[in-house]
Amino acid sequence: MRFPPHAARIGAAAAALTALLVGGTVSATTATAAPAAVGSICYSDLPSQAHDTLDLIEQGGPYPYDQDGTVFQNREGILPSQSSGYYHEYTVITPGSSTRGARRIVTGEDYQEDYYTADHYVSFDLVDYAC
Repeated sequence: MRFPPHAARIGAAAAALTALLVGGTVSATTATAAPAAVGSICYSDLPSQAHDTLDLIEQGGPYPYDQDGTVFQNREGILPSQSSGYYHEYTVITPGSSTRGARRIVTGEDYQEDYYTADHYVSFDLVDYAC
């Protein structure tokens, strides 16, 4: 699922108008911000570590990090808007990283509504289990 290009322009225009109405300034960055992306990815195209994370989610853990399974707030507004507590996030191990890295699986309450992000919530791909 991708947002149509006109939705991104409307969002940028609304941000600019809001800034003007509340006495703020409008920068070129505000008016031309790149649209958020929600795409899709075949399950078979995920990195093997994402498969491991999805297996752990299916089993109910144990998870490698305390933050795994916590509520994902969707502050970026990229995923479809839902009530608080709808989404949960899980770490996808990044080989060679000394931290949690940028890769995550974010799950929704719907059955197999799993999103993968490789860039720490800049973009998401809905996992397609049928391809």
